Amino acid sequence: MFNKEALTISQQIDQLKKRGLVIPNEALATAYLSHISYYRLGEYWYVMQSDKEKHIFKPHSTFTDVVALYNFDAKLRILLFGVIEKIEISLRTKLIYHLSHEIDPWWFQNFTLFTDSMALVKTLSNLEEELSRTKDETIKNHKKKHRDDLRFPPAWKSLEQTSFGALSKLYGNLKPIVKSKDIIAKELGAVNHTYLPSWLQSIAQIRNYCAHHARLWNRNLPSTVKLLTKPPNPWIQEIENVPKQHEFRKLYVHMCLMKYVLNIIQPNNDFTQQLYNLFSAYPNVDPDALGMKPNWQQEPLWK
Repeated sequence: MFNKEALTISQQIDQLKKRGLVIPNEALATAYLSHISYYRLGEYWYVMQSDKEKHIFKPHSTFTDVVALYNFDAKLRILLFGVIEKIEISLRTKLIYHLSHEIDPWWFQNFTLFTDSMALVKTLSNLEEELSRTKDETIKNHKKKHRDDLRFPPAWKSLEQTSFGALSKLYGNLKPIVKSKDIIAKELGAVNHTYLPSWLQSIAQIRNYCAHHARLWNRNLPSTVKLLTKPPNPWIQEIENVPKQHEFRKLYVHMCLMKYVLNIIQPNNDFTQQLYNLFSAYPNVDPDALGMKPNWQQEPLWK
């Protein structure tokens, strides 16, 4: 039975010191712990412990290093969230445009176009919930003006209200015979529809981590992404720098895919420089925890 009691901030600091964490400025530590919970910060000092059972810290582990890791991670999430926003808007635009022209503006509720009916039911149920609680004037006006139309508002209105996760599921669930599925994949540099769904699922999950302020540093991620053997656009030239299957759980391969897609959407983006600047600002952060490759910024993909 779990019987631990809540600790005060001063007790938390005492406990960390007894376990070997160096805290040079207790007032500063108190300030941090009053705004960032002990449990949340614990995700960053966990790797600093030599004994994970007894929570004993390695020699020279400092609270300053914990805070640096935390701040690095927070800035990394903000950076990636901005990149993912551009990918999300592009995907949404392409789904709405191509499928509304190939099929009709209500393609997303046409069950004959999708492989998994139950998954579509769930997606449409979530969309209906989003539309019912939205304060968007476009949706409100559409419902007033077309009371007798029992369909969803057309794609260009409805799909602006849904999440990246839902968009990636809609795309992945489309039957291969839908021509737009390959067209969108080609436009985003994925050659055909067999690769893009895994990229979008990965990016959608990372987006959720960013949105919920969850740790990205040193986190295991979905390892199901499929890499192109011969990408049509600049990728990684040195074979030893291409992430191997066992490294797919690290963030680096997922950032490579984001960069690959972003280079198509916004060719003159500054993702490389921002990421390089972030590592430079936090030299104590181990790039290997993210799976970074030596001289990654010199690869054609990142130039």
